[in-house]
Amino acid sequence: MRTFYPCWNLKWLFPCLLAVCFGSLTLSADDDVSTATRPNIVLVFIDDMGWGDFSCFGNDDAQTPNIDRMASEGVRFEQFYVNSPICSPSRTAITTGQYPQRWRIGSYLASRELNERRGIAQWLDPKAPTLARTLQSAGYATGHFGKWHMGGQRDVDEAPYITEYGFDESLTNFEGMGPKLLPLTRKPGDVKNGRIWEDAERLGDGYRWMLRSEITGGFVDAAIPFIDKAQQSEKPFYINLWPDDVHAPFWPPVDDWADGKRGLYLSVLENMDQQFGELFDRIRNDEALRNNTLVLICSDNGPEKGAGSAGPFRGYKTHLYEGGVRSSLIAWGPGLVQGKGQVDQESVLSAIDLVPSLLDLVGAEYPSGVTFDGESLAPTLLGKGGSRQAPIFFRRPPDRDSFYGIDDLPDLAMRQGNWKLLCEYDGTNAELYDLANDPGESQNIASQHPTVTQRMTQAVVAWHQSMPSDNGATFQLKKRKR
Repeated sequence: MRTFYPCWNLKWLFPCLLAVCFGSLTLSADDDVSTATRPNIVLVFIDDMGWGDFSCFGNDDAQTPNIDRMASEGVRFEQFYVNSPICSPSRTAITTGQYPQRWRIGSYLASRELNERRGIAQWLDPKAPTLARTLQSAGYATGHFGKWHMGGQRDVDEAPYITEYGFDESLTNFEGMGPKLLPLTRKPGDVKNGRIWEDAERLGDGYRWMLRSEITGGFVDAAIPFIDKAQQSEKPFYINLWPDDVHAPFWPPVDDWADGKRGLYLSVLENMDQQFGELFDRIRNDEALRNNTLVLICSDNGPEKGAGSAGPFRGYKTHLYEGGVRSSLIAWGPGLVQGKGQVDQESVLSAIDLVPSLLDLVGAEYPSGVTFDGESLAPTLLGKGGSRQAPIFFRRPPDRDSFYGIDDLPDLAMRQGNWKLLCEYDGTNAELYDLANDPGESQNIASQHPTVTQRMTQAVVAWHQSMPSDNGATFQLKKRKR
């Protein structure tokens, strides 16, 4: 059964139009088509990388040739949003197609005590709908290789294994249950390797230590045999490749060491791009894969201050301003994506839209009784344009009312059309920006557009109140002991 989230002011009209539009695009479960002909999907989800960090998105300080080639052969989207400015909820959104607040994941998952104080869950409920489980049920081989951070971290060691969310295989880092790669560190002058996050050895069976500067390559080395096995079994595959190289602390190869936080970040960024090359070449150089694989590349939230770049946008990781939630997105698939080297500056879409979009693209049935917050935009991903009709809503992490020198960050945000509104939980202190003319959110024009401000404020507060609550209004950081 397919159920849709009613679109803003359009009720059920838009879903009906979607069904008509996708009639010639998707494969229904009743079509006499081999499962193996369904498109393969690879989702590259990079940790803490800014909108402006790929050189194809304007970075002149570093070169990312493997990513740039994917963009030159596919579509580059400039108005793609993740659904939180911090990792765990952002990952929940792209996994479920629903706002992460529905699953009480509003900030990064940490220790048991800190999660409780912030009013968030200890892990993603395994009953949540996941893209992997739905594709697995549709005959896909499913693998997760990289950071998880939706349960199994710090002292939370009874979380579900990653494979309980619909993955046939998994290999993660220090924030997930199951087999993992743990980071050795080395800087110029070191006579032996160091270790970080050593306590993660106990988070599930199986771990291997390797240099942090090579861990993305380790995930790639696991993903390629997974692809080989899926091909031999004549099964389509869905792969998460979720590297965490550009999340602090930054440990590039000793030979590529750099000065300062920004220099180290750029070196790590370039080395991550190099490690992608083997996976991208494996797909590109195999005609069957090249013609029937969709690769999506994006980031989980904005950059850490002083490291990555949000390009022309205001704010950083943890902020609801554009720099915290707008992500670069590249869609590559020569046999699927229309146009080559296309730059889509108009389409507005978000991470929650990817789940229904991909399910429609491959012709998989939606999980029974599930209502997605995302809208199906399969034609958009394939380069045909089009934006989601409903607004995009955001709520800040409960522990991030102040950060990076700002003492009172907005609690809520909403994007609708070209308008962006931010406000407090109760709707006060509204900020309104026209992103078409002010993408950097520099001119608050709320007082000039009182009707728009009132309408959007009421909408975002109503959405906030409809979600399970967290402790954002009362949370206080504990003072450090001296």
